Amino acid sequence: MKKFIKDAAERAIKTFFQTFAGFVGAVALFSEIDWLQCLTAAGFAALVSILTSLGSINFGEKGTACAVKIKQQEDKNNEW
Repeated sequence: MKKFIKDAAERAIKTFFQTFAGFVGAVALFSEIDWLQCLTAAGFAALVSILTSLGSINFGEKGTACAVKIKQQEDKNNEW
């Protein structure tokens, strides 16, 4: 569970800052920046990221927030 929380938090933080930067950039092109609106949009995106991680808890690698199963490499000589 500790790995899941760490993964989900990392994704949510990245999503927050990516959304914030994108929103500030887009709004700045057309009008004066409303900082509260930018923070609200980024916070909502982070919340959606957390909910997505929770929704994928039984789909991907067990104990992580990943929705994709990663095949374990059987032969280390076949590394990419």
